[in-house]
Amino acid sequence: MSALTAPDGTPLAYHLVGKGEPLLCLPGGPMRASAYLGDLGGLAAHRQLIRLDLRGTGDSGIPADPATYRCDRQVDDVEALRAHLGLERVDVLAHSAAGDLALLYAARFPERIRSLTLVTARARALGIDFTEAHRREAAALRSAEPWFPAAYRCYETVWAGSATDADWDAIAPFFYGRWDAAAQEHAACEVAQSNEEAGARYAADGAFDPVAARAALATLDVPVLLLAGELDSGPLPRVAAEIAALLPGATLAVQPGAGHYPWLDDPDRFTGTIRDFLP
Repeated sequence: MSALTAPDGTPLAYHLVGKGEPLLCLPGGPMRASAYLGDLGGLAAHRQLIRLDLRGTGDSGIPADPATYRCDRQVDDVEALRAHLGLERVDVLAHSAAGDLALLYAARFPERIRSLTLVTARARALGIDFTEAHRREAAALRSAEPWFPAAYRCYETVWAGSATDADWDAIAPFFYGRWDAAAQEHAACEVAQSNEEAGARYAADGAFDPVAARAALATLDVPVLLLAGELDSGPLPRVAAEIAALLPGATLAVQPGAGHYPWLDDPDRFTGTIRDFLP
């Protein structure tokens, strides 16, 4: 583990995995420790992954002001890490909810971005979110799975707003392309790695200004990759295409048979796609 201090004095931790040119990796959740990214399906054999533990997660410190968990306020943490590493420009990879953070970072510091890789990433920063209808559409693709009936009943309680912790656990298979032992082990670590208070504040009022972000990113002149999972609901591949359309020169790749964690579903395909894209 390595460390730096954020502009507001919060200790931030980051983890170096592998060797090669650096790839700054932002975890989702929102506000989940970066450990769940692992070596991104073996990508660390080709690039040095710099996994940031966002404030209040993993080995990073708890901020004095909980309002700084808001996504837009964490942009300064990403910039502080870039400066700490002494990198003039960075390749950034963001997963899931960290898509918002990466987009806001690129909007504020476009001159510091060399490439942007968005893996099954959110784009509330651009005014595009994932809906219950999207979740239902993706869930229907799994209707032949043996776990589907029980998991779908629990999904209904989530949509109704009456879910228990057990219901949330039961819907985990929908987020993986294969509900095998590796997926089950990965899912079992989620609660321990997440800061629920921080997650609740991440998208608080004022975090996003889609009009301003779209305008700022309309002139972004760097390679952008959106990698979506064929079976994922966040985003559906067609929604990922909508996001890509807002980013100049963006490339969309849809990984067959993949869910929300495509590096687990087909590591070779995932790493090959990312390697072919990165500068």
